[in-house]
Amino acid sequence: MTRARSTLMKTLRVAAVTALSLASLGALGLPAQAASDATVSILHAVPGATVDVYANGKALLTNFKPGTLTKPLMLPGGTYDLKVTAAGAGASGKAVIEANGVKVPSGANITVVAHLDASGKPELTPYVNDTSMVPAGKARVTVRHDAAAPAVDVRAGGAPVFKNLTNPNEAKGLVPAGTIKADVVLAGTSTVAIGPADLTLKEGTNTIVYAWGSAKDKDLKLAVQTIGGMHSAPAGVPAGGGQAQAPTDLIRYAGIGGAALLAGGIVLVSRRRAVPTR
Repeated sequence: MTRARSTLMKTLRVAAVTALSLASLGALGLPAQAASDATVSILHAVPGATVDVYANGKALLTNFKPGTLTKPLMLPGGTYDLKVTAAGAGASGKAVIEANGVKVPSGANITVVAHLDASGKPELTPYVNDTSMVPAGKARVTVRHDAAAPAVDVRAGGAPVFKNLTNPNEAKGLVPAGTIKADVVLAGTSTVAIGPADLTLKEGTNTIVYAWGSAKDKDLKLAVQTIGGMHSAPAGVPAGGGQAQAPTDLIRYAGIGGAALLAGGIVLVSRRRAVPTR
């Protein structure tokens, strides 16, 4: 085979692989992700309000219902003014919640939660999701308190694993992969506020549990988000020739059981929360 023909064949193979990759994204209804894009999911955790969400004046979500956790969206890294209005009110409508100057780091994996603060007032809290590698045989668990409720303890099998968690903070840790029975109790007591619920924690994942709703209105609920693809190779086994597996978001709606799959970029973020600039 001549050098020219060899070069042509190589070019065609590269083009074919690229086309197949883009076609796969298109089949999922997803845009090709730029290296600087952030993976952003949004959880609507304000009971009783169907809303529209705007970012820098442009509609991001419409007719967004309570309890919904979106498919991940690809947004360029930068600073965003976020505004939540009543459904159909338009970009200039009165804000139900807003947060200006929210920093979205390039390449980060973020979940923005519209929820009630401890006193019952709506607010927006962006969290940076931990997608760092997980040791073999382990899973990461993250718990976020986004409910109008006092401090709580989170228990697994009846034993507290995260204590005195307050709104809007989070706690996380590594546990053996498997299924656990979890519930949420008022801090320092055995009074169950939410649950119990069985959580299947798969190796190499970050299972994020959100407590939301209002204790006063007796409508506390859980939402669960699972981010995968953080496997570490067993001792002595190369991790794919030095290439780590890209994380994916498997989003499960509490009480619904729906799931959405998205290929995402590897993110190594040490910050626990991205705090809006006031």
